[in-house]
Amino acid sequence: MSSVRSLFSACVLGGLLAGCVSQPLSQPGPVTHFSDDLDLSPVAVENKASVLPEDWYRKAVFMEIYVRGFKDSDGNGVGDFNGIIEKLDYLQELGIGGIWLMPMMKSQDNDHGYAVVDYRATEPDYGTLDDFKRLLDEAHKRNIGVIVDYVVNHSAALNLLFKDSQHPESDKRDWYIWTDEKRFWPRWDYENTWHQGKHGYYYGVFWGQMPDFNMKNEEVMAFHKDNLRFWMNLGVDGFRFDAVGSLVENGNGAMFSQPENDQVLQELQATLAEFDNRYMVCEDPTGSLQVGEKDSCGSAFYFGMHKELMASATYGWPSRDLIGAVKRAPHNEMAIMLANHDAFTGNRVIKQVGGDETSYKMAATLLMTLPGIPFVYYGEEIGMGHGEKAFGDHALRAPMSWTGDHDTAGFTTARRMFRLPAENRATHNVADESEDPESLLSFYRNVINARNRIPALQTGEFANIRQDAASLLTFTRKTESQEALVIVNLGRKEATAHYGGLNENWEQAFTYHVSGAELGSGSVTMPPYSIVIYTREF
Repeated sequence: MSSVRSLFSACVLGGLLAGCVSQPLSQPGPVTHFSDDLDLSPVAVENKASVLPEDWYRKAVFMEIYVRGFKDSDGNGVGDFNGIIEKLDYLQELGIGGIWLMPMMKSQDNDHGYAVVDYRATEPDYGTLDDFKRLLDEAHKRNIGVIVDYVVNHSAALNLLFKDSQHPESDKRDWYIWTDEKRFWPRWDYENTWHQGKHGYYYGVFWGQMPDFNMKNEEVMAFHKDNLRFWMNLGVDGFRFDAVGSLVENGNGAMFSQPENDQVLQELQATLAEFDNRYMVCEDPTGSLQVGEKDSCGSAFYFGMHKELMASATYGWPSRDLIGAVKRAPHNEMAIMLANHDAFTGNRVIKQVGGDETSYKMAATLLMTLPGIPFVYYGEEIGMGHGEKAFGDHALRAPMSWTGDHDTAGFTTARRMFRLPAENRATHNVADESEDPESLLSFYRNVINARNRIPALQTGEFANIRQDAASLLTFTRKTESQEALVIVNLGRKEATAHYGGLNENWEQAFTYHVSGAELGSGSVTMPPYSIVIYTREF
């Protein structure tokens, strides 16, 4: 979900769109069919097979990429698909096994992309459909899966489907939620969710320029399922579904986390299951999906867990609820993160740790070793900061700092770009950190690749978590053939971890600031801010 939506007023667009100004309702003219210009044809399964290893997504570390802000390939100041292709080798070396592309379909907003104009077309700023297919092919050559953001809850007001629905007698009227009477259903910030259109009032929970679909309409469901098949036939490996807690509304005060949401998601999940080896992950910050009470998504982001990870790293000891939060999670299926593109999840990580890179590394360690599917937000691996002179969500979506260049940070050859670069580009950029073995980038590369070569950290069952002394966190991950023992000293003082099971069957698989322990001694002396991972085979 993007809180930027609530920052825009429809009137910014000059009063040209529905809902911009209050005006008397006009009498409807003849029915028009604007959506005849859209491809709404049924889509059959044509390319079921996957080129990726089975269950690739359960083992992968994902990177979330804001296409507009990642890399500009053609010198127009806007990131694009070909720019991502240029940096696939960088992602592969980093150890990334999956990419989540923020909205890449044609949009009204020309920025965040969550106001979709055409569900079967790419954003023109990002490139053509052929460019996108080439990105899929090049990613797959490197065993990197690609999932894309899919906005199921709402479309753009400029979407021709919504334009059709404005007429009371249109066959698309019931594709959206309309009423003849003005209503007041306040959302979390007490703003009304009903907006005036040409002939009545329509429901749009996030912004007047993003009207909600009527998800109780079977034609709408069929439309979305066909769109999913369209992209999967091209080779897309799955979807991140946006705002799934608000799909169905049952009246004032019953606008979120309704039982019908799960039915919708189960149908979407069944559509993905028509194809091989596809991944579905959902965003629901307010609902129960995040703690695994329901399996309608297959996977969902564990909102709240990111706060425990960051608090533990920042304070220097396991947070009050870190252990409880991990125990409540359905372990290996949840998507976990430190931060993302939305301001409600927190600042960029470098801001949250107050510039302390040692604490930063502890947070990354927890992300890569605790149960769940880790997601890294682009630039997180270098400690990228907020965009210069930017606020809210825009501050989190600065152009990527590839170099320390003052003007463009190596993002583009253009003199100007869509947004100013990150404020700390001179000190935190890929070019400089690639040469520094102690940099954040080097650490991320090492810990991600450690996870990639230790199967127990990817899919192993979680057990034996405990807090030793004040700052030590110890736990195990175990598969049928391997067990990993993880010991992390989050604090600034030396501490001793006691684990009597250490013997000659264990091997030291990863260390940071610790030389390890004499096997069989039953204890490990851990310097401040240190990590050791042992493994044993069965």
